[in-house]
Amino acid sequence: MKFARALPWILATAVLGALAGAIAARMLAQKPITLHSGTWLPQPRALAGFELTDVDGRPFGNAGLQGHPSLLFLGYSYCPDVCPATLAVVRGTLKQHPVAGLRFFFISVDPQRDTPEVLKQYLGGFGSDFAGLSSDRGPPAALLRSLAAADPEREMAADGSYRLAHSATLYLLNARGELVAVFSPPLSAPALSADLRSISQAAVL
Repeated sequence: MKFARALPWILATAVLGALAGAIAARMLAQKPITLHSGTWLPQPRALAGFELTDVDGRPFGNAGLQGHPSLLFLGYSYCPDVCPATLAVVRGTLKQHPVAGLRFFFISVDPQRDTPEVLKQYLGGFGSDFAGLSSDRGPPAALLRSLAAADPEREMAADGSYRLAHSATLYLLNARGELVAVFSPPLSAPALSADLRSISQAAVL
């Protein structure tokens, strides 16, 4: 009888202990991380729903960003400087395997010129594991807002050609497809690799 009367208290204590452990684990996972070339977000940020097309013409949405950590970059194949420089840094970083299963996605901001075929050829020059995403309307505004990225601005030249002023930031997502860190230039493969290793060791990606 004494055990029967004590059983609710034992169960309550066990439940409270489990809750306390879960809260402690969550607080540990959210512990601020100091990065050399980026900023760790206090809380993971969910991305807005989006629909893009990969380089093989297949639809690609949020579900494609789940199950593995990812780096995102907004750019375009005709970019003369920022994009090739950033892609070279990413290529050097991925070669060092700083995070298991890390994938890279290049999201085009130039719907007029960056068809899936163009992106496939362009990104193939940097690495076979570089995934390209595009849309005939450009990146969705809601996606840009959830990344806190500015809308690309077209800069016209006298000959009728144009350049696009766009974000030069790399965005790190966890395996749930949530934004957890941003990396801003100047970027280098050694610094980025070191930061990614620190994140991998300190947090669940």
